[in-house]
Amino acid sequence: MVHPVDTSPDAIWKKRYRAPSIFSAVIAPLAAERGLVWTNLSGTLQFHAWDIPSGTLTQLTHTAGGQNSFLELSPDGHWAYYLKDEHGNEIGHYVRISYEGSDPEDITPGMPPYSSNNFSFSRSGNRLGFTTANPQGFTVYAVDVTPDGGLSKPYSLYEMKSIGFGPFFSADGKLAIIMSSEHSGKAEFSLLAFNVETRERINELWDGDSTSLVLQKFSPLLGDARLLATTNRSGIERLLIWNPLTNERSDLDLGIPGAQEAQDWSPDGERVVVVTVDQAVESVYIYHLANAKTHRLNNPPGDFRLLFTPDNRCLLALWGDASHNSRLVEIDEQSGAILCTVLAPGNAPAGKPMTSVRFMSTDGQKIQGWLCLPEGEGPFPAILETHGGPTAVVTYSFSPNAQAWVEHGFAFLTINYHGSVTFGRQFEQSIWHDLGHWEVEDMAAAYNFLVEESIVRPDAVFITGWSYGGYLTLLGLGKRPDLWAGGMAGIAIADWSIQWEDTADTLRAYQEALLGGTPADQPERYQKSSPITYASAVNAPVLVIQGRNDTRTPARPVEMYEQKMKELGKDITVHWFETGHMGGFADTELGIAHQEMFMRFAVEIMRNKEVSRNS
Repeated sequence: MVHPVDTSPDAIWKKRYRAPSIFSAVIAPLAAERGLVWTNLSGTLQFHAWDIPSGTLTQLTHTAGGQNSFLELSPDGHWAYYLKDEHGNEIGHYVRISYEGSDPEDITPGMPPYSSNNFSFSRSGNRLGFTTANPQGFTVYAVDVTPDGGLSKPYSLYEMKSIGFGPFFSADGKLAIIMSSEHSGKAEFSLLAFNVETRERINELWDGDSTSLVLQKFSPLLGDARLLATTNRSGIERLLIWNPLTNERSDLDLGIPGAQEAQDWSPDGERVVVVTVDQAVESVYIYHLANAKTHRLNNPPGDFRLLFTPDNRCLLALWGDASHNSRLVEIDEQSGAILCTVLAPGNAPAGKPMTSVRFMSTDGQKIQGWLCLPEGEGPFPAILETHGGPTAVVTYSFSPNAQAWVEHGFAFLTINYHGSVTFGRQFEQSIWHDLGHWEVEDMAAAYNFLVEESIVRPDAVFITGWSYGGYLTLLGLGKRPDLWAGGMAGIAIADWSIQWEDTADTLRAYQEALLGGTPADQPERYQKSSPITYASAVNAPVLVIQGRNDTRTPARPVEMYEQKMKELGKDITVHWFETGHMGGFADTELGIAHQEMFMRFAVEIMRNKEVSRNS
């Protein structure tokens, strides 16, 4: 039975949103007593200086609506760097503030505003770098840093027309790696190595057509040119070590299942902490370079982001699961047990566990998802969620919105549809140049699974999602209108052609990679994959929440979609908020308001169905 939305200020579901979580934590490698934490302790996502000996957090940023971009802490712990944008639009300049707090200092004062997709330091702190994008392509910059923190003028290392990332520096700052997609124009990368001092390209690692290499970590040792990377040439991400100076390469046969990721390299250069994801379940391993042995940690279920402390004293993890909001804990390096909590600003009310399920899609591929059921006997009304990305994966992690739906009587299923990462190269690339097709097939298969298992009422399944998940919500409503009772889309994409015109330069290149060109190059693909194409077929009520200042999923395509839907006499409501893409994720109270709108919308539809049924 669906429950009326609990709108009281102290509602349990709101307490889960308000429970402060740790979303990132870094420690300065040359100042082990200083760290930087990204948390919503203040009610919005802000960065805090972390005095490690005392555990004290001191807020550094006070950005209205929350701090959207990541901060990078300089290796000496003196400076925090971030992209200062305009009200969440993710376009601006990199600035820095002191660890003790100061006014932002622009580090690129002579450049026009830019979008950027990464920022990095050498471990020694003598160099930093970043990539900017404009309509002509991507430029990779390096900046020399003096011992007293002085900065040189940014100088260009490389320019690319297609999407790329970098620079990533060796510990001593002498080498830089750039991830380039120039071989294919798709989201497939080779590794380009540069001598930073001469700015010369010295080597390349590429595994051939339809493969991709992703840099993981440079060795932490000064003078050591080795780096860890992953390759998907076997069909799933596997680790390797490459020395760009000698071109020596060693593919690591770890003998463990799942997609592999090297999350950190111990400061003494002897161990690597590896996380694998197999059917959306994470496992943690330690790889010992001296004897090429791997041992598995018996870690608790959940989502892990691990790092060694700079003094090599212990292994820390950002950990959370379906019932626990993310916190920083110390992990036993031998057993994987949680030894103690290092930082936990607040505890969320306990939630229901999620169960991993699998079902067959129309191509014979099994799709994995996470299912959570409310109290009582089914069948239930249900929420089918699709994640953002699409290059992402949903693991066993904390989800206040899932728990809110379940608490109000809805079954909740979130799925890792075609295009999700960690399920293999073929699965991830199956949507390329045909966006939305297989994803909607998976959504329909999820609907059939829920009905056939008598989990849900066939007339009471709602679809929802944010960003790419919002896009799939609108597309699913139009392509399979017979299935859904309603749709709730957040920061959605409604028209890929208009999206291409209005989005940030970094995302425009990514869109071209996914769709195989510009709207002029591939007009049929853009039309076929756009929700606005199917507006006339939509039968169910639609609620869209969209940001006015969003450059990832801009406003104009949704405005055009709303206009067309209204001209067709469709039931659509669009609610606008005034910040950018991070919106309710960066601002806790805004996130609560958006979740309440979605729940009111679905509950009202269910109430009307009950009235019709009983009349």
